[in-house]
Amino acid sequence: MFRKSDGFEGIIGSSLRMQKLFRIIDQVAEDGESTVLIQGESGTGKELVARAIHARGPRRNKNFVPVNCAAIPDDLLESELFGYVKGAFTGATQNKMGRIQYAAGGTLFLDEIGDMKPALQAKLLRVLQEKEYEPVGGVKPIPVDVRIVAATHRDLEKLVAEGKFREDLYYRLSVIPLQIPPLRDRREDIPLLLESFTKVFNRGKKHPLAGFTEAAVQALISYPWPGNVRELENLVQRLVVLHGGETVDLDDLPAKYTAHMTSAANIRQRQGVDAGSISTIALHEAIWNGDGINFNDLVDGLERQLISQALARTGGNKKEAARLLNLKRTTLIEKIKKKRIDINMGVQRASCA
Repeated sequence: MFRKSDGFEGIIGSSLRMQKLFRIIDQVAEDGESTVLIQGESGTGKELVARAIHARGPRRNKNFVPVNCAAIPDDLLESELFGYVKGAFTGATQNKMGRIQYAAGGTLFLDEIGDMKPALQAKLLRVLQEKEYEPVGGVKPIPVDVRIVAATHRDLEKLVAEGKFREDLYYRLSVIPLQIPPLRDRREDIPLLLESFTKVFNRGKKHPLAGFTEAAVQALISYPWPGNVRELENLVQRLVVLHGGETVDLDDLPAKYTAHMTSAANIRQRQGVDAGSISTIALHEAIWNGDGINFNDLVDGLERQLISQALARTGGNKKEAARLLNLKRTTLIEKIKKKRIDINMGVQRASCA
């Protein structure tokens, strides 16, 4: 078991989902050879997982080389990856080492692999299959021993079906697939992440942030976090700057992090009243207090909360929960799957109440 205070190679989390992920990372790292495909939404920490795999494996003493395939223009990505020889094109006055060669003996991390163009996909496939590559303008293959870890927030199977990603490369990359859970599926880690980020951003501050009230923490726990851990980290940095020396309360949070709570409170106060007649005063105030709200996030958070409450009240019985929500059972099941709602979590909360 990994202690909360230590983290795991910079990854913070004590939830069961994260503990399971940590165990898998250790198993994957020990192998040292197999390619790994890390999938997860933006902001979940895919590069941190890749670095953990490298740091805990037999290649740890060699280079870890990250490449963001989406951030480098297509016409430059090939030479960045494979390097080039002198005279390969105008301006190539000397040989240049590519990042694949720089990562030799270590790990090459290809972030946002789903954005790589087909021509480069073919060259990458050769690296995986033949353990060799050719620099731009080169005619002689160069052998290379490198472990490739790739990551994407895109659905590669869908891209394969659409003909936008090579099927053979997909299967070569996903020898060991890893799925990182979004923050909304491990909400119990949010207080730990708040504490960790606060410590980091408080360093060197004349007036460090004192912390968060229980009300503020509860608001952040119930927020849907479309930007995941990165969004939470950026929020804490902002609060450290704006509220140094203070304790962050509910009113100190930007409106979009509290609007879902005021909406849910209105619903609870008016149980039995048609949803169309629910007061919109709280939402109206949230919109005009300066920061505004993210409409899609608010609706998503409200739906999640209502479905979780219905499941908790019915002990996880989806048929009864659908009746309470005036939904078809099939519609409810589709929403549970789409939003990845943990049915057991709601039931556990109800049993502990």
